Amino acid sequence: MTDRKLLNIELHRMSPEEYRDSPGTGIVVVLDNIRSAHNVGSAFRSCDSFKIDRIYLCGICAVPPSADIHKSAIGAEFSVPWEYYDRTADAVGKLREEGFCIVSVEQTVNSVSLDDFVPSPERRYAFIFGNEVSGVDQNVVDASDFSLEIPQYGTKHSLNVSVSVGIVLWAAHRKPISRSTSGL
Repeated sequence: MTDRKLLNIELHRMSPEEYRDSPGTGIVVVLDNIRSAHNVGSAFRSCDSFKIDRIYLCGICAVPPSADIHKSAIGAEFSVPWEYYDRTADAVGKLREEGFCIVSVEQTVNSVSLDDFVPSPERRYAFIFGNEVSGVDQNVVDASDFSLEIPQYGTKHSLNVSVSVGIVLWAAHRKPISRSTSGL
């Protein structure tokens, strides 16, 4: 059997304008002091892939326009809406006022395994991803409704933040939304 890669035109992707005009998913991403512009660009690219409503860039995050963001985002910074906040806590406060469930993607004493997370159809989610070295700031973890942990089985205790963004967004989209959740 031979197999052929699809041409880009055969993928039937939407334009940046269609992306912005299409219905939302109820999911936003918050980047808490991500130091690498390449990681920010990768997050844009993953957010575009999963049709995320908006990215909040906070603290030391690089912001578009940036050649380093563009290098890994390959244009996704033009389709995914974004906002910048000096303080992550301010973005979290805005999202809470808008009714989002605030979720820190972090290893904590009471974190919920991504394996056990079932999104509720009644909720909108703001997933917060933290700094490459120190993770999500503790005051942001404290302001969250809960923390979500990606199971890991090797010797390292963390994943690259851009990899974590892709894993969490993929999991949030592939799990069937159930009305019978464990309150998450």
